[in-house]
Amino acid sequence: MMIRNIIFDFGAVLLDWNPEHLYGPYFKDEARMRHFLTEICPYSWNTTVDAGRSTAEATAERIALHPEWEKEIRMYYGEWTKMMGGQIPGMQELAEGLRERGYRLYGLSNWSAETFPLVRDRYPVLRLLEGYVVSGEEKIVKPDPRIYRILMERYGLKPEECLFIDDNPDNIAGGEAVGIRGVVFSSPEELKKQLAEVLPE
Repeated sequence: MMIRNIIFDFGAVLLDWNPEHLYGPYFKDEARMRHFLTEICPYSWNTTVDAGRSTAEATAERIALHPEWEKEIRMYYGEWTKMMGGQIPGMQELAEGLRERGYRLYGLSNWSAETFPLVRDRYPVLRLLEGYVVSGEEKIVKPDPRIYRILMERYGLKPEECLFIDDNPDNIAGGEAVGIRGVVFSSPEELKKQLAEVLPE
């Protein structure tokens, strides 16, 4: 079956979201920043907000566990936009090229329903998408197969006609579980090579 639709993850694929953009300048200490982002506010904790938990509840939980870090914990969502580093260079041009070739573009992202609106209209690359599904709005995160099915059903897509691009191999596996072919993203340059192998000219 021919690929007709390209599905993009957002963070680390289209957009440069990284807590280090906020906490690097704040701590000015690599070891202290690493400790904070692995032990105090780890990625797994942020994923609970991507799954629909409120930022207020998540913040309160961490402060209760680590009251000595209250200021830094409150910064996580209080200064969240400072974690955004802009678009991944080269991805807008790549996406535009795919659309010009007739592919339909969609998004599927683990992202908080509270924070996604803060960036939704800021980045032109997102305007190239015909539609998207954000985990926080559905209260289901990748790689749960249900979130891929939501995208398929909402936009009338057939899994075998889709190619999914994500930087997390587990998320690729989640898509493959429902019949969506996947490509693990590492860089725009590498992605171009991968697409050349799977998409007909």
